[in-house]
Amino acid sequence: MTLLACLVLLASLGAADGAGAQDRVTLGWGRLFTNDVIGDGEDRWRTGSYAVSKLTGLRWGGDLPDKPGQILEYSFTADAIAPANLLSPAAADRRYAGALSFGVATYFDAAGFDAMLGSGLTVVGPQTGIGVVQSALHEILGMDIPTTVLDDQIPNQIIPYAKAEFARSFNLADRVVARPFASIQIGAEDVVRVGGDLILGRFGEKDLLLRDTSTGQLYRGIAGDAQTQFSFVIGADHAQVFRSVFLPPGGAAVLKPGRDRLRAGYLWHGKAASIFSGLTYLSPEFNAQVEGQIVGSLTLSFGF
Repeated sequence: MTLLACLVLLASLGAADGAGAQDRVTLGWGRLFTNDVIGDGEDRWRTGSYAVSKLTGLRWGGDLPDKPGQILEYSFTADAIAPANLLSPAAADRRYAGALSFGVATYFDAAGFDAMLGSGLTVVGPQTGIGVVQSALHEILGMDIPTTVLDDQIPNQIIPYAKAEFARSFNLADRVVARPFASIQIGAEDVVRVGGDLILGRFGEKDLLLRDTSTGQLYRGIAGDAQTQFSFVIGADHAQVFRSVFLPPGGAAVLKPGRDRLRAGYLWHGKAASIFSGLTYLSPEFNAQVEGQIVGSLTLSFGF
């Protein structure tokens, strides 16, 4: 399916959602905050992101519908990407970039696979205001203010994107689930990825799971069971990256085509609140990046 076709499909799904708004309800919210300060304690490269999604549909019984369009996700993601040194970056380090993404996705069962099709727009550059917000936060916290790198950040762009993922769950033992997946994304970065996750516990049993773009961490979009539980999840994946607006051709930072991610997390879920916390190792994304990094992710939810 072409990018234009995906955009048309998702636009029509959004229109259908509006037309039937009197029947559709909010089924859940997904949120994930990620930052390298709560990972390896640094302030560099994939330095921070925040994702929030609203899930709507007619109902949720713990299983995906067999047709697209019945479950819709409206998503917003903010990303801050920076060189290792905000005051005097190395000549071959990556440039600063802020990115905001807005999209719609649908989740459904495709011949036994958990399928996701999505599309939207990514806004890049100073127009996002991410650099201004980060500077203000750093000033409040007494950290380095990225004035120098903001003068040479990735320029303003608006880029359409399309993405798809197919996953399947296999029960290995009681409350032990293997979940391999494959995904493709075309947009600000053109990426093909394969990997998997191992879930120990009831996480995902009757839930609709979302995957974070930057870390690959799984987190809940729709919580299907309010019983108290404690679960662990570990995962890994490999990607081939064919193009990235954050590492443009001819720049000092040269794109590495292969990327790997290793992650682990835990979920505690009670009747009135839940917490998810995870760590992810991200391999180097450009040739002069001398080492990978570890970022931390966190979600707190309260059922008021």
